Amino acid sequence: MVNPDAAGIDIGSETHWVAVPADRDEENVREFKCFTADLYKMAAWLKKCGIETVVMESTGVYWIPVFQILETSGFEVRLVNARHVKNVPGRKTDVLDCQWLQRLHSFGLLSGSFRPQDKICVLRSYLRHRDNMIRYASAHIQHMQKALCEMNLHLHKVLADITGVTGMRIIRAIVAGERNPSVLAAMRNAMVKKSEEDIMKALQGDYRQEHLFSLKQALELYDFYHQKIRDCDIEIEKCLKEFETKTNSPLPAKKHKPQKNAPLIDMREYYYRMTGVDFTQINGLGILCVQTIISEVGLNPHAFPSEKHFSSWLGLCPNNRITGGKIMKTSTRKVVNRAADAFRIAACALANSSCALGGFYRRMRSRLGAPKAITATAHKLAIQFYRMWKTGEAYVDPGADYYEMKYKERVLSNMRKRAKTLGFEISLQPIS
Repeated sequence: MVNPDAAGIDIGSETHWVAVPADRDEENVREFKCFTADLYKMAAWLKKCGIETVVMESTGVYWIPVFQILETSGFEVRLVNARHVKNVPGRKTDVLDCQWLQRLHSFGLLSGSFRPQDKICVLRSYLRHRDNMIRYASAHIQHMQKALCEMNLHLHKVLADITGVTGMRIIRAIVAGERNPSVLAAMRNAMVKKSEEDIMKALQGDYRQEHLFSLKQALELYDFYHQKIRDCDIEIEKCLKEFETKTNSPLPAKKHKPQKNAPLIDMREYYYRMTGVDFTQINGLGILCVQTIISEVGLNPHAFPSEKHFSSWLGLCPNNRITGGKIMKTSTRKVVNRAADAFRIAACALANSSCALGGFYRRMRSRLGAPKAITATAHKLAIQFYRMWKTGEAYVDPGADYYEMKYKERVLSNMRKRAKTLGFEISLQPIS
């Protein structure tokens, strides 16, 4: 028995069932309501029973208040994946679930889910809320485009992004009452590829009152959510100021294009001070991806013993299923991980890049197709991120031909080894 002072909790939306060892209380399985007063009663009862470590299984967000109250009360708390403990012998009830959890945990058979330190959890909550605001705002972009199409205004066919500088100027002018296509087309930015004549043709439409009303409300809601996003950026900046500074050296210079929905505040400086390295030096990783990754993985690289553990937690490495000595399946695990999604987004940005990782992505795409190439490149990015995170060394791009050269060397080495096993020695000469 590894954890003799262990308890198991089955979390529910209304009640929580708690099990302790049978010799700790006459009623070793108890039911507690979800209210805060009941949670403190639960903590007091567990202390009375001499419990030191608690394991819980939950779906949804019902576990968060229980976790936080028990953790502040001095217990070691672990949240386990419900998929890992679902096979309860016999009938499946809440009482049996909590007893099964307590029994498994007492023998050390359960590993807790990763959860970063409390400060990072606060930052993560702000960033996840900000992502939700961006999604809500994007829905109203679709509403604006629908209203324009209903008025036969094909602005999306002459502009790559209707929420860009030119698109928003034209939409705000239409809502303000402007109907002249030549006046609207004159608002074209110098960077737009289409001519004023093309934009004028796209802006000759049927301006009906009901569609104008829909466009106006969609624009107001779009502006409202972007104001809330700016308010969220201010709170994120306050949160970032509370973190310890690891370096006072100047931030390395880097040319980068402004990202869509990027914070107006220079977040790159804050994350450099927090971590001591500039992760945006890695090709493909913008500040939005970096802040998502850091908010999910935290600031302690020792939480993951090696880069293999890190990539496995992200679900970016093969998951070999071996039966009878045969590999039956090698596909990656299906995980819901925002950090892995950020690495995949960064991998997609390398499609036309002239860096080493861009060359690797294009070679893998030609062999395996785009989906597997994105996962393979995301795995490479995760490895580079982990090495910078753990060692603090700066990233140096080896060049666009680096992975291609390594691939050729590996193929030639395998050819020589194969010939040697057959009793031959080959000599390779380049073709003139």
